[in-house]
Amino acid sequence: MDYLKAFLAGGILCAVVQIFIDKTKLMPGRIMVGLVVLGSILGFLGVYQPFIDFAGAGASVPLVGFGNTLFKGVKEAVDSDGFLGIFMGGLKASAVGITGALIFGFIGSLFFKSKMKG
Repeated sequence: MDYLKAFLAGGILCAVVQIFIDKTKLMPGRIMVGLVVLGSILGFLGVYQPFIDFAGAGASVPLVGFGNTLFKGVKEAVDSDGFLGIFMGGLKASAVGITGALIFGFIGSLFFKSKMKG
């Protein structure tokens, strides 16, 4: 049942974002930044953690979950390290995901040739 909840929640979230990309004139990069900011705001409001508890990876893997992770990392680092936690908390909390994205992006670049959209 956990797999089904994660699949449905993540699928619905991604489908809504895809519709938003298709129906607006916003560039995809701006939409992605908006999703990270939205995740941070929802984390601050305490709304996103119950959604993660319900949906698991379906809520924590998309970009909204990344924003929530950044917020939680900054919050914990500020509580323990004070003002410097603002600068190190988000990176410390999301270092594994960022590193994985960089490594797999590099490996992908070795096998595929990118093309600019024209």
